[in-house]
Amino acid sequence: MLYLGQYNELQILRFTSVGAYLGDEEGNDVLLPNKYLEPSFEIDQKLTVFLYLDHDERIVATTEKPLLELNTFAYLKAVETTHIGAFLDWGLIKHLFCPFKEQLVKMEEGKYYLVYLYIDDSTQRLVASARVKRFLEKDHIVVQEGEEVDLLICDQTDLGQNVIVNDTYSGLIFSNHISRLLRRGERCKGYVKQVRPDGKLDISLEKPGFQKIEPAAETLYKLLQEHEGKLYLTDKSDPEKIREIVGMSKKTFKQAVGNLYKNKLITLNDDSIEMII
Repeated sequence: MLYLGQYNELQILRFTSVGAYLGDEEGNDVLLPNKYLEPSFEIDQKLTVFLYLDHDERIVATTEKPLLELNTFAYLKAVETTHIGAFLDWGLIKHLFCPFKEQLVKMEEGKYYLVYLYIDDSTQRLVASARVKRFLEKDHIVVQEGEEVDLLICDQTDLGQNVIVNDTYSGLIFSNHISRLLRRGERCKGYVKQVRPDGKLDISLEKPGFQKIEPAAETLYKLLQEHEGKLYLTDKSDPEKIREIVGMSKKTFKQAVGNLYKNKLITLNDDSIEMII
């Protein structure tokens, strides 16, 4: 079966004047246009390709990598607006359509919007939707506290940074747990701190509990080495200053300092911490 909006592993069946036809085990085939062919390609070779609809609404294969896949989220740039909707740059030749009914606000050219990629039931076309909340799962949470997860960084709020977790759930990193600069649209790893009754997740960028002390201590020790063995920080330093210099929350910094001190790797001064040479 050919999977639209996803990566497919297909076999080269034959070459033609317009490209190579690729097939699956069920006898389905799809064209990979000439522009994506490599001299090394040969009959029966397996390729991993992405499938989407071309300008004539035919399924076509590409070796290019789009910015999002089916049932995932991404920030995309609006490159054209028309009387029927907006077209977004998702990394492929044919832009991705977002109809007016799927826009939270009227999209403007040059601006970026958080969207979700799905297949429209009535047209069977790949469509973007900026009404992302309806695609987030709230009732069936299968991640557990302490589990490592994939994050998409979203907008900042008064409470902290909104994130999408595993392209499935809504999450929040509270401001006092943000230890470094986060950029909207960035993808990174995080950890589930709490599963809330409302179906949202509290997220941390660092491993929960004592699991995070040793890596944080190692990071702090390397920073000391890079700064000639001394950092002008203490457990009384301003949390923002600590984040700026070492990229940690104050709590994690204090745990890391305690770990290094316990192992007799540093001394504690009134205005600094210092390596023991």
